[in-house]
Amino acid sequence: MDKTLELIIIALLLGIMAEIYILTKPKKRYDTKQISMLVDTSVLMDGRVIDLAKTGFLLGQVIVPKSVLAELQLLADGSDHAKRERARLGMDVVKQLQDTLGTSFTLLQDGDRTRNGVDEQLITLAKQTDSAILTLDYNLNKVAQVEGVQVLNINELAKSLRMAHLPGDVLNIELTQKGQGPDQAVGYLTDGTMVVVEQGKRFIGKSREVEIIRSLQTDAGKMMFAKLTQQDVSVAQPQKQPAPAPKQPSGGRKPRPVAASQQRADARTKQIGEDTASKSQQQKRQRPKTSAQREAELIRLVNGQE
Repeated sequence: MDKTLELIIIALLLGIMAEIYILTKPKKRYDTKQISMLVDTSVLMDGRVIDLAKTGFLLGQVIVPKSVLAELQLLADGSDHAKRERARLGMDVVKQLQDTLGTSFTLLQDGDRTRNGVDEQLITLAKQTDSAILTLDYNLNKVAQVEGVQVLNINELAKSLRMAHLPGDVLNIELTQKGQGPDQAVGYLTDGTMVVVEQGKRFIGKSREVEIIRSLQTDAGKMMFAKLTQQDVSVAQPQKQPAPAPKQPSGGRKPRPVAASQQRADARTKQIGEDTASKSQQQKRQRPKTSAQREAELIRLVNGQE
């Protein structure tokens, strides 16, 4: 009996120790460090950064230095109309970024004026804060790379996301299934892009050369519309055979004259049509005039008396 009690106590102790170990076991942590980015004047004047912020692609801390705001204000007060309008847009973008990102947005107090220029100031701040530079400036991009600073370029992002094939491009594609239209066929590119081919239904299961007409980008992905090249169109639409000429009466015999009864029937039909047209014209003439017509006649009568 004592041994049984001891075994029960040992089992309970082991269970408690196992539960404590599970609760205190260090959890595996992933490196989720998000890089912060310093925003350049060119990005604010461009405005596309707002779309990136709204879609959630700006994951790190977005930092706008006061020196960048000072440069925007200087351009907004300048004499160049185009730069002045873009600079004012840039200041509006700063406010929209602040409202969209919330705590992920920081306005850095680095001074309103810089001795070596805004570009040099951005590179220095990037090194001090271990941040990347978000810019569209080509020269700043190259200088920052030489200085060992990471650069994020929206133009390069847009270039990498654009369509691989543009309208007018010709490619060979396998048509695998029918489309929604009566004569459409559907094929797919190597990246999974759907291509809808007009007049391609009869070529399902075969590869055909097509020309891209237009492309469509949706939230669900991208798709393209294409048409068969001229060679395949001629195959898909065979030429119509000309209608055979009417046969001439054999033996040189003349066609039979129309029977007299048929002529009389045609004459009666013609007479009925003429009578009907005459009655309709009489009805139109006898139709009462509208008030607008009567007013117009009255005006003409008064003008004639004057």
